[in-house]
Amino acid sequence: MNAEAAKPATPGPVTTGSATPGHATPAGTRRKARSRLDLRRLGRAALLGPASRDRLPDAIGHVVDAHRAHHPDADLDPLRRAYLLAESSHRGQMRKSGEPYITHPLAVTLILAELGAETTTLTASLLHDTVEDTDVTLDQVREEFGEEVCYLVDGVTKLEKVDYGAAAEPETFRKMLVATGNDVRVMSIKLADRLHNMRTLGVMRPEKQERIAKVTRDVLIPLAERLGVQALKTELEDLVFAILHPEENKHTRELILRNASRADDPLAEVADEVRKVLREADLTAEVLIRPRHFLSVHRVSRKRGRLRGADFGRLLVLVNEDADCYGVLGELHTCMTPVVSEFKDFIAVPKFNLYQSLHTAVARDDGQVVEVLIRTHLMHKVAEAGVVALGNPYAAPGEEPSASDGERVDPTRPGWLSRLLEWQRGATDPDTFWSTLREDLAQDREVTVFRPDGGTIGLPYGATCVDAAYAQYGEDAHACIGARVNGRLATLRTVLRDGDTVQLLMGQDPSSEPSREWLEHARTPAARIAIQRWLTAHPAEAAAPPEGGRTGSGETRAVTRPAAGEPSAAPAPAAVPGPSAGARVLADRPGATARLAGCCTPVPPDEVTGFAVRGGAVAVHRAECAVVARMKNAGRAEVGVRWGEGTECRVTLVAESFVRPHLLADLTEAMAGEGAEIVSATVEPPTHQQVRHTYTVQLPDAAHLPVLMRAMRKVAGVYDVSRAKPQAQGT
Repeated sequence: MNAEAAKPATPGPVTTGSATPGHATPAGTRRKARSRLDLRRLGRAALLGPASRDRLPDAIGHVVDAHRAHHPDADLDPLRRAYLLAESSHRGQMRKSGEPYITHPLAVTLILAELGAETTTLTASLLHDTVEDTDVTLDQVREEFGEEVCYLVDGVTKLEKVDYGAAAEPETFRKMLVATGNDVRVMSIKLADRLHNMRTLGVMRPEKQERIAKVTRDVLIPLAERLGVQALKTELEDLVFAILHPEENKHTRELILRNASRADDPLAEVADEVRKVLREADLTAEVLIRPRHFLSVHRVSRKRGRLRGADFGRLLVLVNEDADCYGVLGELHTCMTPVVSEFKDFIAVPKFNLYQSLHTAVARDDGQVVEVLIRTHLMHKVAEAGVVALGNPYAAPGEEPSASDGERVDPTRPGWLSRLLEWQRGATDPDTFWSTLREDLAQDREVTVFRPDGGTIGLPYGATCVDAAYAQYGEDAHACIGARVNGRLATLRTVLRDGDTVQLLMGQDPSSEPSREWLEHARTPAARIAIQRWLTAHPAEAAAPPEGGRTGSGETRAVTRPAAGEPSAAPAPAAVPGPSAGARVLADRPGATARLAGCCTPVPPDEVTGFAVRGGAVAVHRAECAVVARMKNAGRAEVGVRWGEGTECRVTLVAESFVRPHLLADLTEAMAGEGAEIVSATVEPPTHQQVRHTYTVQLPDAAHLPVLMRAMRKVAGVYDVSRAKPQAQGT
């Protein structure tokens, strides 16, 4: 919109062809490139106007040809009417380059037509600047072209700077993204609009070129990647690269020119060899050389240092059926030397932006490695045009072509877009939205994790359990007390990997709250904004975490304030030695007093044994206690012991839990409710979100021990309760 000039910011790529227009092409693979839109010719056609208002104007001939190539039966009347309205409303407006302004919507529409956009998108594209820059209103567009076209035009119309001031740009993007949430074609038009503006940015002041290029780099290019529109993304990257890094761009251009002048071309040689292998295997395939674009060459040169001929491109093998992709892969790995570490299967596991392809690489005798992409023609179309290639995603079944498997791919609300739309609601401040949007879009990889119920959660690469909690539960995730990852207990700061199964453990306490340190482990805007909003609303609690409050790593502080009837959390002995007031034990030694050992606190019906100790007493141990083995090795004689009639007992229990406010109070209350008298308690310093409680309790009836342990496990946050393990200590 308001595209500023027709003078390119940088000369176009050296050559075009092979597989993707706009990519630098090594020698020996050049094909005749499609001529770029002639702005001067179109400008004259626009000024002269159509000869008749009932036939297609000459000025949209390029658009019609490109559109018919993808949609031969399309109704062209909406395009004719849209052009006539756009041309008449923009008449008299000129671009800074001197061409009539109508050449800009024409060029944008041609970009989309070449990608395969359907008629509604092209109609809206022709009109995309009319409401913003002319007297045409949305009501007029709606009346003449319908609700869909009106929605698309409104979605890409900028907000007025007069009304929004400095917030106009971020709020315009917010409006566009919200509109994209309902119709992805809004962003398709915006991307094509920005591409043409970037192509014609050269007469702008350098500082304005740089500002526009940075926004393109930080926002539009990541959006193009997420929507899978690689054809637009790669050209935008090259144009931004030329403006922001002119010296590196010049050096890269020289590398490409030098490689193009080489007499030999390893890519062409390997392509011939691949064609021969596939011919002999009776596999029908098209083998193309796909040159790397400028920025890709620059990245490879920084990674590998000196570039060789095979580094300037990749081979693209196109087949008809999915099964043929694997057939080609098998032949290449059988007849050539594969580089196994380079294999990736994006057909079985597509990328989040709809991309599907097999990636592999083969090694030449001279050590050069040639990368190979294998995909079907339909996969290639989607890889280049992304959501644009899917036609109208809102058409009823049968109105638009469906995916190759007969099931329509629904791009109307990708996972990343749903998350973006969710967190932007909480980012009411334009500056916060703008900075968070750039951070979010900078995360260019995604992982999918599974919930125990079989559902999935899509998260950016590097996300943690904190992010998963807020993605699944929203602000209710404030009550998250822990997680299990692949069945194992994990801290909230644990980084999740693709394919992990995540069970989020939620507390029941309504006063649960997040910690400021959680911000250090949150990677998604939804998590950061929710946590920050709570901290802002509760400054006192944020400054001083409450009793049992969690730390940033998902840990807790030891409780320091005992509640009424609650034992102190300060470390205390795990057991109290001396004669037991518990269950009666009889020793096979007349006159000897039996007492339960504090190291293993046996209770009926544990298997027990005894050893004589000082004072004529007999220490009673559980049979599996480590002290028993030590006594036997030392030659100490065992004394037979057995349980008597008494049912009272003393036992040491270990409760392992995630921490949360008031956990200790709830746990001791549950124990008291089962008639347990707490003799001593130890709460160890928490580590990695987990805390260990050790209690020695007196029970009126040993048979009630399983009931007590079940009651303790039911306390929110407690994930295990067990008898204390026998320890190797003296009696």
